[in-house]
Amino acid sequence: MRGPDDVVDAARGYWQRRGLPTGAEQVVYAPAAGVLLLAVLAATGPRGVLLPRPGPPWHAEQARLLGRAVHLLPTPAECGGVPDPFVLLETVRRERAAGGDPGVLVLSVADDPTGTVPPPELLHEVCEAAAEAGLLVVSDESWRDTVHDPHGTVIVSPAEILHAPGAPDAEGVVLLTDLSPRLPPPYPARARSAPALARLPGTARGRELADAVRGVLTALRLPEPAAATAARSAAALAETADRGAERASVARAHGRHAAALCQAVTAAGGLCRPPQAGRHLYPDLEPLRGRLAERGVRDAATLEAALVPRLGSAVLGGHRFGDDPHALRVRLATTAPPHWAPGGPLPEPRAGAEALARVEAALADLTGSEG
Repeated sequence: MRGPDDVVDAARGYWQRRGLPTGAEQVVYAPAAGVLLLAVLAATGPRGVLLPRPGPPWHAEQARLLGRAVHLLPTPAECGGVPDPFVLLETVRRERAAGGDPGVLVLSVADDPTGTVPPPELLHEVCEAAAEAGLLVVSDESWRDTVHDPHGTVIVSPAEILHAPGAPDAEGVVLLTDLSPRLPPPYPARARSAPALARLPGTARGRELADAVRGVLTALRLPEPAAATAARSAAALAETADRGAERASVARAHGRHAAALCQAVTAAGGLCRPPQAGRHLYPDLEPLRGRLAERGVRDAATLEAALVPRLGSAVLGGHRFGDDPHALRVRLATTAPPHWAPGGPLPEPRAGAEALARVEAALADLTGSEG
């Protein structure tokens, strides 16, 4: 489905401001990101899908729903969201030699679950490897505009990297964005899903792919978006000064709390890559394995089970993100300060101290280091 005209126009402006001229025929709309990714994968034919590990569960779910071969690739040490480029090439070579057909790489320029952003030079290497292997790159850019420190973190899109000189667009890149991180509260809290948009290449191949994606969405008989939903989506993409300032304030609040949580994890003896975007971080408690084992915590599932009663259901073990189920990794959510009225200014997050104290207490309790 093409989507309401006001949403399509707003999406074109959104990508234009990021240096990616976009025609209306390149924009595809869907009521949810998972449905849109499913349509993109279905339109590519029965090709295998390569995914960073760990990664958002809904990426793998859509591929498996279609019966696609799913290849989970380790991420480099410095970040999540992208696979190691050498492992990517070796996996493609090995699978094709065995008769497989891996053809799609799904990556994230701002990662959930780790909250990290791939450095531009690393993303460039991954994109070059994908191009060398003839892969279609699907770039999940849902969390792109939630960077905690825009002056200290640079986000680059694969569509910018793989833009062919003199060509109207990148030949092998589809951009995908879930609008929920851009919609102001209380939308994400009360809705199970938010609309999503894709930007297809502006080439002959891209137009064919866009038509195929729309064909899949039409076959699913999805309902047209409500007028209020379309209006909210268009407004979120329009990026007025007031809305931009509000979104930046929310991102800073999450960033401050995420940094404090990361420091609490490292102070307890765990490992944590400093989060740079989004609303999550991904601690690794492997250095604490001995002490955790005394409390019955020996893998991701038992770590989750131990932390949920202490921190709530927002805690998810790494096994839920395709990670090694025996590893002691877990995703923790950051929170904006409480008592925030949507549309109003964010207070300084001393109110996040209570949530931080709960994490510190939970870690101390599980590792036997309290007091």
